[in-house]
Amino acid sequence: MTGPLTCALESLIVCMRPGRNKDDYYQGKCNTRPTTRKKTPQGLMRMTHDIVIRAGKIVDGTGAEPFFGDIAIDGETIVEIGKVKGKGHEEIDANGEAVTPGFVDLHTHFDAQVAWDPMLTPVSWHGVTTVLMGNCGVTFAPCRPKDRTFLAEMMETVEDIPREAILNGLSWKWESYGEYLDAIDALQPAINMTGLVGHCASRLYVMGERAVDGQPTEDEVQQIAKLVGQSVKEGAIGFSTNRLPGHKLPDGRSIPGTFAGEAELVAISKAVGQAGGMLQSVLNYGKLDDELHLMSQQLRAAKTRMLFSAPWSPDATGKGDGYRQAIESMRAEGLDINGVTVPRSGGFLSGLKTNILFQTPAWKRLRAMDFGARLIAIADQAVRDELIKEASESPATAEWTRQFFWLGDDDRPNYTKGKSESLFAVAEAAGEHPAATWLRYMLDSNGEALFHVRFFNHDLDQVQQLLKSDWIVPGLGDAGAHISQIMDAGWASFFLAHWHRDTGVFGLAEAVQKLTSAPARILGFTDRGTLKPGQKADINIIDMARVAERQPQLVHDFPNDVPRLIQRAVGYKATLCNGKVILIDDELTGAR
Repeated sequence: MTGPLTCALESLIVCMRPGRNKDDYYQGKCNTRPTTRKKTPQGLMRMTHDIVIRAGKIVDGTGAEPFFGDIAIDGETIVEIGKVKGKGHEEIDANGEAVTPGFVDLHTHFDAQVAWDPMLTPVSWHGVTTVLMGNCGVTFAPCRPKDRTFLAEMMETVEDIPREAILNGLSWKWESYGEYLDAIDALQPAINMTGLVGHCASRLYVMGERAVDGQPTEDEVQQIAKLVGQSVKEGAIGFSTNRLPGHKLPDGRSIPGTFAGEAELVAISKAVGQAGGMLQSVLNYGKLDDELHLMSQQLRAAKTRMLFSAPWSPDATGKGDGYRQAIESMRAEGLDINGVTVPRSGGFLSGLKTNILFQTPAWKRLRAMDFGARLIAIADQAVRDELIKEASESPATAEWTRQFFWLGDDDRPNYTKGKSESLFAVAEAAGEHPAATWLRYMLDSNGEALFHVRFFNHDLDQVQQLLKSDWIVPGLGDAGAHISQIMDAGWASFFLAHWHRDTGVFGLAEAVQKLTSAPARILGFTDRGTLKPGQKADINIIDMARVAERQPQLVHDFPNDVPRLIQRAVGYKATLCNGKVILIDDELTGAR
């Protein structure tokens, strides 16, 4: 007997020779080859499973200690875990690497991108098999035909998703939220998607133009609540709202629902709860106590789960967690309140290829050029002198660079630098203005250098304090949004690499639980997030010694050649979603 099966049998026989323990097979000691994916030749022996993952370190997502074993999959479902005797039509040798549930990303804006990128990159490179879209109150349904442009332009200004890509890339063959989900389902995305119905679209549907600045009548409140409740019955997992005044329409006004009163939000929340949905909110962090109180009122009415975006916010002392007291009070009352935060600093990317540049006339002229022209321009000493002179005349420019941190030139970006490594500090040590230092980095790297401009979660010690809270899960990467400004979508790989492997703050079992069953519970899912028979086969095989984010890149793969930032990963030996192998050795297979 020859071929792939022989190799597998020979590997097992080696384990049974003197000096070897049978359990060595399940400790990955008998096979040092790269992870392999093999189809068992038909006719050699009876196939008993579609796929068997062999010899993995199973981290089941429950928080229990890992154990070594195999996983058998039939169709979309895990059917056996342990020492699987039957063969699979396809066998994947995990070779002792960690086998985990697929990760759950609770904060994305893939509502539009799925239409032209059903692979849902970049999160599908980072072990994510389930995403929640429709966050922050901004969605494309429900929608009357006359309101399509309004919603597209709102998404462009709030989430930096180009208007034309939205209008021309989506089919718009819907009016109700259920019809929107049907349109998404027809695209056959590579990973699982679930969506929230947004406050903005729902308010606009009922109130028309008055939705922006006006307040609804009592009758309109009931209409909005009924519409949202119906959207949940049609398949929305819940309702999202946005309280942040800085999220604007093209004309500068805050988006619909930003200043909605308590009565409106409580009525909507009650309808959501009655329909079996959850709640999501982005807060006005300048009025944190009021916002936390409002969420408690929504939860009392809805009797459901609530998720909110939770960047680090200080208490009155400026040092403690500003959420803690209110959250503890809500949880003591039995309210199901949950937060999501990026497990590092979140922010923009500044470089010669992006538009996050300084704000003076000369710098604006530079921004108007394409990358090639920018590179030629800064090679001219006279141009550099003008850029530096104008930047030095603006004290705010230098102050801003205290939040600029070079990502380095290694394959893995460095997100953990301290204050002494900021662009401001590096420039001060060199005796030059930060703009001069920025330009020097660009010239030395042929325009490839990137600075991470921290916007929130500035201090990793504070982030660690948040992440250790049992009401917080990692996420908030905004995948699908801010496409040419921000690339935080690799957060899951950072969480495993930094908080588990590099620092040991989280053990492997706890880290995986934070990425899998904890967010799955918030969504209300009972068939995903853990590895056990009967669960859907959303699975990762990960080399924990190598897993990491790679440097962000700017590519032109959106409609109309629009640029976007992406971030690939390393260390993912395989990812399965619903029993299909969608990734092998960090590369997507194309399976959907």
